[in-house]
Amino acid sequence: MSFLRRTRNLVLLVGTAGAGYVGITWWHGIEREKLRTPLAVSLSPEERRAALEWRPPSRAQLISKLRYPEREFDVVIIGGGATGTGCALEGATRGLNVALVERDDFSAGTSSKSTKLVHGGVRYLEKAFLHFDWEQFAMVREALAERATLLRIAPHLTGQLPIMLPIYQWWKLPYFWAGSKAYDFVAGGRGLESSYFLNKTRALQAFPMLKKKELVGAMVYYDGSQNDARTNVSLALTALHHGATVTNYTEVVDLIKDKVTGTLRGVVVKDRISGEVFPVKCKGVISATGPFCGTLGVSRFDFIDLIRKMDDPTCEPLVQASVGTHIMFPSYYSSGQMGLIDPSSSDGRVIFFLPWEGNTIAGTTDSPSDLTFEPKATCTEINFIVDEVKRYLDPDMHVRHSDVLAAWSGLRPLIRNPSAKSTQELVRNHIVMISPSGLLTIAGGKWTTYRQMAEDTINAAIQEFKLTPKYSESRTDQIPLIGAHDYHHNTYVSLIQHFGLETDVAKHLASSYGDRAWLVAALCNATESCRWPLFGKRLVPQYPYLESEVIYATRFEYAQTAVDILARRTRLAHLSCFAARDALPRVVELMSEELGWSKAERERQTGLAEEYLITCGIADLHPFRAEFHRKQMERYRAAYFHNDKSWRRLSLHEAIVSWKSAVESDGLHSPIDWDEVLRRADPHGIGSIGFSEFIDGISFIELKYRQH
Repeated sequence: MSFLRRTRNLVLLVGTAGAGYVGITWWHGIEREKLRTPLAVSLSPEERRAALEWRPPSRAQLISKLRYPEREFDVVIIGGGATGTGCALEGATRGLNVALVERDDFSAGTSSKSTKLVHGGVRYLEKAFLHFDWEQFAMVREALAERATLLRIAPHLTGQLPIMLPIYQWWKLPYFWAGSKAYDFVAGGRGLESSYFLNKTRALQAFPMLKKKELVGAMVYYDGSQNDARTNVSLALTALHHGATVTNYTEVVDLIKDKVTGTLRGVVVKDRISGEVFPVKCKGVISATGPFCGTLGVSRFDFIDLIRKMDDPTCEPLVQASVGTHIMFPSYYSSGQMGLIDPSSSDGRVIFFLPWEGNTIAGTTDSPSDLTFEPKATCTEINFIVDEVKRYLDPDMHVRHSDVLAAWSGLRPLIRNPSAKSTQELVRNHIVMISPSGLLTIAGGKWTTYRQMAEDTINAAIQEFKLTPKYSESRTDQIPLIGAHDYHHNTYVSLIQHFGLETDVAKHLASSYGDRAWLVAALCNATESCRWPLFGKRLVPQYPYLESEVIYATRFEYAQTAVDILARRTRLAHLSCFAARDALPRVVELMSEELGWSKAERERQTGLAEEYLITCGIADLHPFRAEFHRKQMERYRAAYFHNDKSWRRLSLHEAIVSWKSAVESDGLHSPIDWDEVLRRADPHGIGSIGFSEFIDGISFIELKYRQH
């Protein structure tokens, strides 16, 4: 009888689950068809024409508007990241007189150093269900709604990305299947493609580099991806187009308060390009400075605040900074069409492995951090990500430290929670606070929810500062960003046919600039080829970035430094710090022609860019890589492959024999510590040496034993 009861209960459980799934799927399908948002924002011909004909004012004109003594802005926004520029656009499109000042460049901080995802957060949804956490669930639901909005208003800068979740134990299959379907369900009619299961064979076809041993299959779900820094710049330009006054390299050095009431009445701004200092009057001040809005340094326990402390030295810390590090691999580390997620790394963090701009991003870390304007990826963090990547890739894929092309770290502005054991437990929600003097601070949140954060902030500003907007409701969910007005997925084809560009270059211009790609292409010089391509000189041969982009960014996107170009207008510094170093002299030369730099300024800009590339790992990734001429490389190749008969890798003993042969042919006979050479060439203890590591060993020997 007990057996029959258990069988009956099992049948009832399976039947109920099946019926529930069928019902949910049926309802979900209807809702997706009913609620699915259009792929493009509807615009009148006049609006489309006005956007296409618009050109941004010069920086000098914007500075003149800021310092005009008779002008009083409704609000001054401090901070030019995603949230700040989102607030500027929100305020301007509701008819407010808005100014934004940024001490550095747009997206110079956290907003250019994200994982490049536009997502709700599958791990946050998991936490919401496991801990019955409504706050986490509401955040995911909000983020999924905003994901759909951003993909709609910036189709050239965003796209949907399938992400594979490999499964290595059968019992995890129902768990990950249910989680993926729940993610689809919460997205509702605003979702992308539905998640699906792949068996082992199909999973390996989709992601051939995946570790085969014990693989059961994989779930694939969809999220959004973006070019974060270019989206940020586009937000700033769109705010300008709708009437805001937006400036970079303008630093707030003091706050202006009413001497009687103590209420904020403006800010004192320093133009960091000219050095001029001037007041800017306004009815209210908004601080959107991300992790710099008020942070408690963990290791030093010192309170660092650049705006809130200026307003009230006794205010409590609001944000806990968390550092997230990413590294960049070559394109062959991913399939090019699909990402990968490790839901449980060795220390419990989530690791993403994503194709982006022709390369592969791996990350991220999540640990407490002190506050710094230029956080630097440490060797420990880089090695951690490299080791985690090894766990999921086939052993034949020798994941090498020398394959890392760049690394960067960004600070997350997490709302403090004294009871949280680590930054991983802090919720990525946002908060709007108002100080007694009227300083309005927006803190927390994530890239995906920038628009909702901006809407909440401007709503609070309207109420607190007694403003009278032209429009009472937000309109930014229907306003396309600059570049999206006349963009379509075949724009790159028209660019090829019209300008004679290479295909990868045309695709890059279309996806980075949208309909503004025509202006960039029109600035191209002719190539030296009499056949193809006709136009488009590259900054470096490996990537599709053009010299004309430097000119365009300087004239129309307010680029003021070489770092602006390498890190945020193009993404060279994050794709390959070595390619960025190669492009640097030409970038400085082109910007100098546009901005009239002196020789001293050109040297200063070169030095600043080289310092920035150090934060991208250029000194740590390949610290021992000498320059060799062609005949040397041919000798080293012969020495290596003399012992590598199988065309695979050398054992450590074979590597030492080949190194000896190579350096002796160069006339070097000094005693060499071969154990030290092996540690340099094989830092992760793989136990074998490939040709690239062999050259790293030669470089170390050359630099240490010959030059010293």
